[in-house]
Amino acid sequence: MSLKLQTIICSTRPGRIGPSIAQWFNAFASEQGSFDSELVDLADFNLPVYDEPNHPAMQQYAHEHTKAWSASVAQADAYVFVIPEYNFSPPPSLVNALNYLYKEWNYKPCGFVSYGGVSGGLRSAQSAKQLITTLKMMPMVEGVMVQMPWELLDEQKNFVAADVHELSGNAMLEEMAKWAQALKAMR
Repeated sequence: MSLKLQTIICSTRPGRIGPSIAQWFNAFASEQGSFDSELVDLADFNLPVYDEPNHPAMQQYAHEHTKAWSASVAQADAYVFVIPEYNFSPPPSLVNALNYLYKEWNYKPCGFVSYGGVSGGLRSAQSAKQLITTLKMMPMVEGVMVQMPWELLDEQKNFVAADVHELSGNAMLEEMAKWAQALKAMR
């Protein structure tokens, strides 16, 4: 059985650049071959600010949006969060989406494709790593950092990766596949 990776678009704001970067990474991950890769957009789930009456660890979800989000997340063996930087932090949409669930995230590796200005979103990814460890996820040391992504779009607004993005992505996926296989036994 092959491992399943979800590449998750973490920004939900209008005019976001995340989908272009995520589409590139999802296609890249599919070609790389360590995982069956699926693109997931947080905006499609339309999650309000956390509104479940029960603690997520109970998995007693009252709302259809939570049930749909749970079913999606539970399918994957690993995740790549395509994450912008908002005021040195991850976007509220990601923090909210992570907090909706608990057991669905447990014992799975994750990586980050961060993007932003000169910092390439690294502060956002670093901050998010603290949160995901409380969900018993394993963050990869390797990651992809995209500086000034708006300068890397073609005429159709598609992200055009540089060699450094592909080298970083390959290193992250290779390491993530090892962790995903090893952590399967814990699930």
